[in-house]
Amino acid sequence: MTELSPARLRPGDLMRVGGSGIRARPLRAVLSALGIAIGIAAMTAVVGISSSSRADLDRQLAALGTNLLTAGPGSTMFGEDATLPDDAVPMIKRIGPVTAASATGTVEDTSVYRTDRIPKAQTGGISVLAAQLDLPATVGAAMASGTWLNAATGRYPAVVLGATTARRLGSVPAVLIGGRRYTVVGVLQPVPLAPELDSAALIGWDAARTYAGFDGHATTVYTRSKESQVSAVQSVLAATANPENPDEVKVSRPSDALKAQQATDNTFTQLLLGLGAVALLVGGIGVANTMVISVLERRAEIGLRRSLGATRGQVRAQFIAESLLLSLLGGAGGVLIGTAVTFAYAAAQSWPGVVPAWALAGGVGATVLIGAVAGWYPAVRAARLPPTEALAAA
Repeated sequence: MTELSPARLRPGDLMRVGGSGIRARPLRAVLSALGIAIGIAAMTAVVGISSSSRADLDRQLAALGTNLLTAGPGSTMFGEDATLPDDAVPMIKRIGPVTAASATGTVEDTSVYRTDRIPKAQTGGISVLAAQLDLPATVGAAMASGTWLNAATGRYPAVVLGATTARRLGSVPAVLIGGRRYTVVGVLQPVPLAPELDSAALIGWDAARTYAGFDGHATTVYTRSKESQVSAVQSVLAATANPENPDEVKVSRPSDALKAQQATDNTFTQLLLGLGAVALLVGGIGVANTMVISVLERRAEIGLRRSLGATRGQVRAQFIAESLLLSLLGGAGGVLIGTAVTFAYAAAQSWPGVVPAWALAGGVGATVLIGAVAGWYPAVRAARLPPTEALAAA
């Protein structure tokens, strides 16, 4: 007597059998896949937005350069505010690798108002800075409108507003600085490497001395140097700016501050990824619950298949395939939603849209893993049902 052996299910047959359960209950399948989709979309969007932000930072640094250093007065050994010598900027320009140097100076006890009707207490946090004429070229600033100060306007009551200052004051032809009317000749675009300029009103160095009581001491010196010599210039900048008291000079590299800010953003990104993982776990539980209910509802089908010769392995493979298809349906939807959210947000922020390939691969891998885990127990339970018991229960 010839022993019969069960027919083998080919991969295509297995996918059709697994998909039949999903097609039979489309609403339940969609709701179960939705949990997976939300988790994958959240994680993809978080990674994509973070990567887009980093790409924008890299683009900014590539355009602005990482060779900008700043020097400013610190504190004396007695805790008092120090000052830079009058010749600090000319001395710094003598450093060999330095290609440009410029400065701003804080004009003390002077506020900016749109009109004389504004209460004096409402300064808006706007600072008044005396600026040297070569400042924009040194810090990489560009004009949003109007022109920068020149040899003529730098001597008279003319002012250039930072980006934040212009938003606060609105479109005005002139502002009041220290009770004197200054004509607005230009507005700066945001300056990433010198954000203190965004919330300032900048007047000429000579005009500040003449009309605002400026003492002529620089409070921030901006220095550009050769890319290969930045560290060397940084090591001698304090001693050059103030040879007698180099310890009273603070030296910083603005690009490092931007990178530190990005590191802080990365910490927040990790938190959001954790929340996305929780959503993904909840989605996996939803898939497992759907598969368990599917086994209970389809005992007649399982019994009939077993009676017709299907092995336990084939029944188990059918339900695992169904769980995988269900998870992949949610995962594919989640990846598409997350990618769309990333590119939409990046476009709104004028960032380059970036979704790393590893994030897409990780999203697919996570759905496969969740599908396998969620479908394993229901598949084993279905395979263990005796045919007679399954048909009798039906």
